[in-house]
Amino acid sequence: MVRSKKAELTILSEKGQVVIPSNIRSNMGLKPKTKFLVYECDDLVILKKFEEPDLPKELEAMYKRIDQRINKYGELTQDDIENEIQNYRKEKSAKSKR
Repeated sequence: MVRSKKAELTILSEKGQVVIPSNIRSNMGLKPKTKFLVYECDDLVILKKFEEPDLPKELEAMYKRIDQRINKYGELTQDDIENEIQNYRKEKSAKSKR
């Protein structure tokens, strides 16, 4: 875990709000509406910046891979898809019996 050079002091408000010191906000690029995951661990409260996935970018990459596979192997038929589903279910069932 990376530790800062010195601790910063902040106070919990009556509404349960905590101010993150400006130098930390600046160093981490935290802006209003930044989302955090909050963890409790013994006497620690840990905030982790939540990075939302860029869904359009991920979908574009997925479609690109699909198009490359279609160009290489051809399109799947409905029978191919159903066979893949059945194979996956068999594999999953075999793993759960172990």
